[in-house]
Amino acid sequence: MDIKTIGVEDWLNVWEKSATYDIAQSTIASMTMGEILQLDGQAGATFYDRLNQEKMNYGWIEGSPEFKAEVAKLYRTEIDPDCILQTNGTTGANLMALMQLVEPGDHVIAEYPTYQPLYEIPRTLGAEVEYWHLREENGWNPSIDELKELVRPDTKLICINNASNPLGAVLDRETLEQIVEIAQSVGAYVLSDEVYLPLENTENFWSMADLYDRAVVTNSISKTYSVPGARIGWTVSNRELADKFRVYRDYTMICCGEFNDALATYILQNREAVLERNREIVFRNMGLFGGFCGRDSGIGPAQRAKTTIWN
Repeated sequence: MDIKTIGVEDWLNVWEKSATYDIAQSTIASMTMGEILQLDGQAGATFYDRLNQEKMNYGWIEGSPEFKAEVAKLYRTEIDPDCILQTNGTTGANLMALMQLVEPGDHVIAEYPTYQPLYEIPRTLGAEVEYWHLREENGWNPSIDELKELVRPDTKLICINNASNPLGAVLDRETLEQIVEIAQSVGAYVLSDEVYLPLENTENFWSMADLYDRAVVTNSISKTYSVPGARIGWTVSNRELADKFRVYRDYTMICCGEFNDALATYILQNREAVLERNREIVFRNMGLFGGFCGRDSGIGPAQRAKTTIWN
């Protein structure tokens, strides 16, 4: 397989641990285990009560029932537990979905710029990939008219990232429904990477899982939930796709392990406390950034107006 280097990862692999100040993290201030154990108000007793009963064997192959129940609560519609599969972060979720969905010669449309694997993996698999551009003059949102021009009768997959990495744009329900209508017209799947849950107006955020049966939604506890060290993500899809993904999982990961499953379940059980903590961090930093922009930073009013903080 001839696949391109992910530029940002290549750079981070060199500098991430040696930098004096790291202001480029994609995670909101990763929590220490000490912080994590304070989330339940019982010094982590609810976490250890479960963990102390578990043998450190392989664990639940596709995620424990408790984990799946917490993931299902993130969506508006009722999600069948069999349609939720635990993965090695969102990276593993995206890889699993793309490896199963994309074949040589397929036509794939991908938002651009976006997380590089969402277009490079399909290209490496032999697909014809066309970019659906996020444009500054459109507030860094994609144009539905452009998508209508890109889509073809043989379009297999549309890849989106909501909220956008790296631009931060959040697709509202109306836009998502328009994407669904276009995808339905040609029978295309939609892969929606939703790892960056917005902290502003979170209650108005809609998942593609709630809008389209042929959607594959990927997510994890790495970004908005501040625990990338657990390496736990998931896919939500229809049952037919989930069964296909199960085959791929057996070849690549087996399971994520007892400890990581228990930790991810605990984080999701206490997600409101995590979100409250992270909103305080992000909104405080937005104020600091605004002050910086108002001084001799070289960032003018036009640039400040375009700045979006989404994680």
